Amino acid sequence: MKNIALRLVTTLFMLFVSSSLFAAEPVSKSYFGSVAIGGMDTTAYHQPEVQKAHKAVMGDSQFTVEWKDAKWHFASQASADKFAADPERYQPQYNGFCSNALSLGEGLIKTDGTVWEFFGGNLHLFYAE
Repeated sequence: MKNIALRLVTTLFMLFVSSSLFAAEPVSKSYFGSVAIGGMDTTAYHQPEVQKAHKAVMGDSQFTVEWKDAKWHFASQASADKFAADPERYQPQYNGFCSNALSLGEGLIKTDGTVWEFFGGNLHLFYAE
């Protein structure tokens, strides 16, 4: 009987651990509406003209893709389709949380997508300049 109880507890523990490991990583999103990265179009950061102007592009709620339990807004249907086809390519590092705060061990600080930079070809968002 003791062996059966131990096996049951072990099995339940392993199920809990494995489900925790595969749980979706959180995304920097609004409290109301679950909009990722302040509603900015994450594919736009990759466009040369946006990089040159260094201005984030606001997305539109009519062009929304739901991914990682968040609503990602885009400036056009073409941008939404690009993201939907390959979201990992366009998602910001750390799912849009402040890269600087994480590097300093300050935890998950939300961003609004307006302060950003590319490092090593990867998009990083920041809480403030």
